[in-house]
Amino acid sequence: MSVAIHPTAIVDRGAELGRDVEIGPYVVVGPGVTLADQVRIAPHAVIERNAIIGRGCEIGVGAVIGGDPQDVKYRGEPTRVQIGEGTRIREYVTINRGTIATGRTIVGRRCYLMSYVHVGHDCVLEDDVVLANAVQLGGHVRLQQCASIGGSSAVHQFARIGTYAFVGGGSRISRDVPPYAKAAGNPLKLYGINAVGLRRAGFDPETRLALKRAFRLLFNSDLTTSEAVDRLRGEEHDHSEVIRLLDFFSRSDRGVLV
Repeated sequence: MSVAIHPTAIVDRGAELGRDVEIGPYVVVGPGVTLADQVRIAPHAVIERNAIIGRGCEIGVGAVIGGDPQDVKYRGEPTRVQIGEGTRIREYVTINRGTIATGRTIVGRRCYLMSYVHVGHDCVLEDDVVLANAVQLGGHVRLQQCASIGGSSAVHQFARIGTYAFVGGGSRISRDVPPYAKAAGNPLKLYGINAVGLRRAGFDPETRLALKRAFRLLFNSDLTTSEAVDRLRGEEHDHSEVIRLLDFFSRSDRGVLV
């Protein structure tokens, strides 16, 4: 199948289009855009500029990708957006380009961004992230692999959400949410390990048990967080997941939710 471009669409001459691309009515594809094979763009979407869209991505009605970063310090520097293969972007999602600080905003492979999600400048979403309707990400937010956020939640700039963490809908996230955790609320509260998510993802019982023990020491013991981290680091671990959890604490700038 050749490229299919609706007669009402506007595609910049400098845009690069892969095979089997479909561009719907009233779509705008601007300069510096690359659409890989089998990308589907629904009506009225805008790929503004300097965006790389991976193979098999689906972009919904009215989405705007590659708009200028909403940063008062931005002075028109050349920056970009990069979206991994197989990602689904639903209606009216907005994804801004990066600033000179990092040069790009990144959305990984197989992510699912539901309607009205906003991804601010310089964010990094790793693979398989799920953002429900109207999630709002400030600039420089980082979501690790398989993180999931419920609808109408807001994430403060520079905050991090760890791998396989789940944050419930309507939450205000101003601190880092540790990997494998479950959290929700305003103010945000930690509700232990994301047991259902880990089981569904195929984590074996021994790994889940090791993480539960680590969570008890870190969040539900008489030890301070630093004491619990030191104790766990002093032990031998067969589970890389526990090491990842401990490393998350050492790399936190905003402080980890406890």
